[in-house]
Amino acid sequence: MTANPISPTIPLDRPGKHHGFLRLPYSRNDSAWGSVMIPITVIANGQGPTALLTGGNHGDEYEGPIALQSLAWQIEPEQISGRIIIVPYMNYPAFRAGTRVSPIDQVNMNRCFPGRPDGTVTQKIAHYFNDVLVPMSDVVLDYHSGGKTLDFLPYAAAHYLDDAEQQAACVAAMQAFGAPYSMMMREIDNVGMFDTAVESQGKLFVTTELGGGGTATARSARIATDGALNLLRHVGIMSGPVAPSGDGVLLDMPGDDCFHFATRDGLMQPLADLGEAVTKGQPLAHIWPSDRSGVAPVEVLANMDGIVAARHFPGLIQTGDCLAVLAVT
Repeated sequence: MTANPISPTIPLDRPGKHHGFLRLPYSRNDSAWGSVMIPITVIANGQGPTALLTGGNHGDEYEGPIALQSLAWQIEPEQISGRIIIVPYMNYPAFRAGTRVSPIDQVNMNRCFPGRPDGTVTQKIAHYFNDVLVPMSDVVLDYHSGGKTLDFLPYAAAHYLDDAEQQAACVAAMQAFGAPYSMMMREIDNVGMFDTAVESQGKLFVTTELGGGGTATARSARIATDGALNLLRHVGIMSGPVAPSGDGVLLDMPGDDCFHFATRDGLMQPLADLGEAVTKGQPLAHIWPSDRSGVAPVEVLANMDGIVAARHFPGLIQTGDCLAVLAVT
């Protein structure tokens, strides 16, 4: 069986605080014996659970990387019982490029798990996380936001799982994160997702959507940082009380009617903002033609009652783009 070529430059199981890299050999035109160097920090002290904290699964989402850089700098071994593995830029090539997918192989990391040890760069990274880092972890927090094309209400999320006990543990961890909203999340397609890979190994898993637009705000970065600390306290790696950053409104995505897609290219005019309540049949957006004037817009109507939990971010939209997502309380 092919071995994964990635090797850590620091010990993953030694007490103390260690900063280094996951080194992936990558021969290319400008570096014959080059490597992709993925930053990693491991903080370990005494007995306790292991938490794997990841950001940059998509390279244009920034709340996770900001929070994880801060935590890697601030947390000291004597503050914890157990181990924290911090990877701020999981898909490092995509992060460096500021793109959702890797510029090396055009692979979306969050659709290629469990990865391949003999695959492309992104597939090799995914395989290392799937086969090395996740098995040694008890809890995994993977940060997401909307990137350049979506914007979200700030929420932590869990999924519906076949194992009721595992689902309940994930929901409790999601609520402990303490974001302003908590979401029972439905994915359009969960095949190949990091989420699915972690959950299939029976691990405690929390993910987020904390904003978007290809940037972070002071508020969204603060929610990301505080949420990780809350989760670490919840699982017993750190001491102290859980301190939510909001009211923790619980949302649900009960079915495919939550998703609304554009049926034409054009200029999008939102008619309901994030957090606003809408009723079934209410207009969510107009899509105006981008090549002429004096033509009626396409009107996108709400499939259900709910609140706007996500919306397309750029002003221009293409046929098939996700225009809005509704959720219910």
